[in-house]
Amino acid sequence: MRIIVCENYEEVSKKAAQMILSQVTLKPNSVLGLATGSTPIGMYENLVSLNKKGDIDFSEVRTFNLDEYYNLPKENDQSYHYFMYKNLFDHININPENIHIPNGMTDDVDAECERYDELIKEAGGVDIQVLGIGNNAHIGFNEPTINFEKGTHLVQLEDSTIEANSRFFDNIEDVPKKAITMGVGSIFKSKKIMLVATGENKAEAIYNTVYGKVVPEVPASILQFHSDIVLILDKEAAKFLKEEDYKIA
Repeated sequence: MRIIVCENYEEVSKKAAQMILSQVTLKPNSVLGLATGSTPIGMYENLVSLNKKGDIDFSEVRTFNLDEYYNLPKENDQSYHYFMYKNLFDHININPENIHIPNGMTDDVDAECERYDELIKEAGGVDIQVLGIGNNAHIGFNEPTINFEKGTHLVQLEDSTIEANSRFFDNIEDVPKKAITMGVGSIFKSKKIMLVATGENKAEAIYNTVYGKVVPEVPASILQFHSDIVLILDKEAAKFLKEEDYKIA
């Protein structure tokens, strides 16, 4: 596990975008696993800028998003479909046919989950998976539980996650209670994983991810076993880490 600590959110966003740039430069038809939430917005802004300058070409890139709210229309401005187009896809030269996001409005959840996992497999797997992390160490929408879910599945969101996401909605009652998410097993199959975290509220989750026991109650702890993972953090998120365990950007 490599850990890079940056001065602030802006530097974290630049560093994360540079890693995506390197990946796509080396492999123009890369398969990118993408995340939503407030943390990756800065990275997406940097990627849009790089694309407009001609430094990165998304024309052959394929993307798979981690998750989507269940029973929330993609036209809703809080859906992750809407988020991805607003913050990235509408501003870069990506082929719409190469964009994949779970269908949260499906009538058959099991079939949709199987379809999504099969699409990732057919694409050759994810080359680099971008992750955020929840205050309770969830990755994707894999909440603390008694076992690690392998594939894409429907999950009941924890109250703490609903509360954290309520800042994006008019009131907490509007926040979806379920989501379709890649499982920990799906995430773990990615060739490379890049976890991005900022803010003091993520410091405990980062500490448990790096030093804690590998248990499903701390979903991100499974990342300790991955062969190619990098954490890109700001100083606040890294506040509980030992200095000898990370590199200053």
